[in-house]
Amino acid sequence: MTETSSTENEPTAVPVTETTGATSVEQKKPLWLRLFGHDLSAPLLLLALALVFFVPGQWTVPPLDRDEPRYTQATKQMMETGDYVDIRFQDQARHKKPVGIYWMQVAAAKVIGDGPDSPLWVYRLPSLIGAVLVVLAGFWMARAFMGAPGALLVGLFLVSAIILGVEGRLAKTDAMLFASIVIAQGALARIWLSEKDKRLWGLGFVFWTALAIGIMVKGPVAPMVVGFTVAGLMLLSRKVRWFQAASPIIGFLWMIALASPWYIAIGLATDGAFFTEAIGKDLVGKIGQGQESHGAPPLTHLGAMLGVFWPLPAFFVLALPVIWRERKSPLVLFAAAWFLPSWIVFELVATKLPHYTMPLLPALALATAAALVDGAGTQSARWHRWVSAILLAVPAIAVAGASFGGPIALGVWPSPPGVVIAVLGAILSLIAASRIVAAVPLKAMSVAIGAAACISVGVWGFVGPALTPIWVSPRLASAIDAVPGCTTKAVTTTGFHEPSFIFLQGTDTKIVPAEEAASLLSENDNSGDGHCRIAAIESREKTAFLEAAKAKALVPELVGEVDGLNINGGDDVVIGLYRAKQPTNEE
Repeated sequence: MTETSSTENEPTAVPVTETTGATSVEQKKPLWLRLFGHDLSAPLLLLALALVFFVPGQWTVPPLDRDEPRYTQATKQMMETGDYVDIRFQDQARHKKPVGIYWMQVAAAKVIGDGPDSPLWVYRLPSLIGAVLVVLAGFWMARAFMGAPGALLVGLFLVSAIILGVEGRLAKTDAMLFASIVIAQGALARIWLSEKDKRLWGLGFVFWTALAIGIMVKGPVAPMVVGFTVAGLMLLSRKVRWFQAASPIIGFLWMIALASPWYIAIGLATDGAFFTEAIGKDLVGKIGQGQESHGAPPLTHLGAMLGVFWPLPAFFVLALPVIWRERKSPLVLFAAAWFLPSWIVFELVATKLPHYTMPLLPALALATAAALVDGAGTQSARWHRWVSAILLAVPAIAVAGASFGGPIALGVWPSPPGVVIAVLGAILSLIAASRIVAAVPLKAMSVAIGAAACISVGVWGFVGPALTPIWVSPRLASAIDAVPGCTTKAVTTTGFHEPSFIFLQGTDTKIVPAEEAASLLSENDNSGDGHCRIAAIESREKTAFLEAAKAKALVPELVGEVDGLNINGGDDVVIGLYRAKQPTNEE
């Protein structure tokens, strides 16, 4: 593989050809890579693609239960109460993750939105920004090892990865955590490659600051991934003194100075309960047992990567022989130190979710991109190219099929633009797969990115928002707004208590059993200002609610009904909206 210790030097051309071996990689680069493989044009292209990949659906896809609305509701309550230290979901303490992402969402809501009344897309802005930073920082990280064309490939693998597209649209921690890790790793790569005795103060500042941000966003994850990389580099290179260039003592103190004030404040505010919950229950619970039915055996992540890292896995499989051949190169050593230790830990942890391994994506992208620039896939055995082609085409075809069959299974008509765009993505994936089989992987790469863009735009921009049966909470909130004769409403819910409904309906929404719902509904509203009490009763609780109402001599009036599919558990739900029957003039 071609790599340099300076970001200013371009890699040398490597002779690669299927026949004579006389044609260099530089000569075989496709036009798009020659046009955009430069330090100015590559980041601009990646920025434009990031907006194409990540913006669709930001304001049209409703809150996705359950994690996203838990974060947004807690952020909303910070602004409502003015308490920016403690984290709460209604009256419950939310002591699982640090405050970093909440503060970022608060900043977005106050600067760009309307405070606690901001629409969901405003709360999602930090994740969108984090996803864009991942792509640009990935290019910067790769430039430590290779020229702009190879670094551009790394950015393309990142921007097109399914998992980053998902996390870039969810108002929670993972996209911004990912950005902090990639920035830290980019600085670390330069520190490691420099092999200088003097302190690299600028890179050290970036390294330790990025780690501090990661700690503020998601606690130990960033230090774990980056720390394992440092240890792995020391082990694989058999050198330890190079890390002195990062100013470890001063840098560590700087990191602690940035991260510790809030940790001290939350410890004092909760008498240590935050640490008991976050470490003793949440973290230890995830390690020892599968939390919230998310347990899975080892190697689950490896299988999941074939889907969530798509389209990278197809090209990674194609590049494996070259990566193995160059296994002692600095680039591959860095990628291995980044990927292997953390991947082993993630596989051993009992709780497994697809996004856990997302911080390892750039390590695979780095090694794969370098191998492709060096000619990987141009001389591979035909069966090897077919395996890669299948890995590229099958996921796109599956998504295109789901964009048509999924809505039909839910009883709604598929979104015509969404289906057409997704099918176009599947067709492009087949074209890209054929180019892999034809041993021109760099030409396949541009078509594969086009396929991924179609899949992203089609699914998030059109198919997802059109799946109305699964968007129960928005329709329920709209039905409550439409109840006639009510200018203000006090809402209780029984049997349906998804966080998305609390976020959309309001912090004062009460989650209560059927008997209490009947009691609250029976209380008289004598203000005369159109204030109404509304009870949202899921059908499984209907009998208990009506019996309790009868015992209180309450006559509930059905003023609306919403049905759909609760994607958490897959249960069909029917939710009736009740209020106390209003007396008529005749009565």
